[in-house]
Amino acid sequence: MTIKDTAEEWRITATDTPFVGNKTSVRTDDVVMPDGSVSRRDYQVHPGSVAVLALDETGRVVLVRQYRHPVRQKLWEIPAGLLDVPGENPLHAAQRELYEEAHIKAEDWRVLTDVYTTPGGCSEAVRVFLARDLSEAEGERFEVEEEEADMEIARAPLDDLVRGVLTGELHNNCLVVGVMSLTAALHGEGLDALRPADAAWPARPFEA
Repeated sequence: MTIKDTAEEWRITATDTPFVGNKTSVRTDDVVMPDGSVSRRDYQVHPGSVAVLALDETGRVVLVRQYRHPVRQKLWEIPAGLLDVPGENPLHAAQRELYEEAHIKAEDWRVLTDVYTTPGGCSEAVRVFLARDLSEAEGERFEVEEEEADMEIARAPLDDLVRGVLTGELHNNCLVVGVMSLTAALHGEGLDALRPADAAWPARPFEA
């Protein structure tokens, strides 16, 4: 048996959108189950996101620290952002987020991993990139606002982040997935075996 996720869509008999927000919405679908019964499913419709694990020449990861109101915590995260434009190239979005949040550019980009953050209740798909060969971005820093106005920037060794994940001190999903995926790649076939930055992403198709 091949262990691989596959596309499938069960029949929907009715659908409604009871809430539409600025970036996301809530949808209610009546879905036909395998036994023929119909069950109602409520979920958040999300445009998708990108995240960047930026690794410097000393093996440190670029981090940002930001207040997240739903969980009432300041979380250490890796730079990330929404795919605001339908069909937007995720690499271009990732390069933009790394510049805006950390004022950094990178010469080497690869796909680290693709994940659904909460597939039981949200359609969000995230592509996590690995960025290397870092340097300071040119020009003035991007002007931040709202929660990002209080953002902190730091760099930490990968081993320290792995330890923080396993001890329950770090919780952001993109950081956790990125750090553990990078560690697995380093102990596996190596970083050069990772997918190219323009690899297909069926969850969020894009233009090259």
